[in-house]
Amino acid sequence: MKPKARIPTHPGEILLEEFLRPLDATQVELAAHIGVPVQRVNEIVRARRGVSAATAWLFAQAFGTTPEFWMNLQASYDLATSRPDRDVPALR
Repeated sequence: MKPKARIPTHPGEILLEEFLRPLDATQVELAAHIGVPVQRVNEIVRARRGVSAATAWLFAQAFGTTPEFWMNLQASYDLATSRPDRDVPALR
C-alpha cells in the first residue's frame, strides 16, 4: 500500500533525472528525436502536462522501456493528486 501523505513523483521528473540527465541529452534533442514539439517535452518535465498514451509509446521506444512504465507513473501521480477530500460510503 502506498503512503497517503506522499505524492508520487511526476513522470516529468523521472524523465529528466533518470533518463535525460544520465544520457546528457536535452529536452530539445529528445523532442527532435521522437518528433514532437519541444513545448510538449518541456511541459511534461515541468509537471504542467501529463504523459499521454501516444507520448508513452514514444518515450518507451526512445529509452528502451515499456509504454506501461510511463502510463503507470502517470496514473499513480494522477490518482494521488486527485484524491477526493471526503469519503463516500459504499453503495448497497
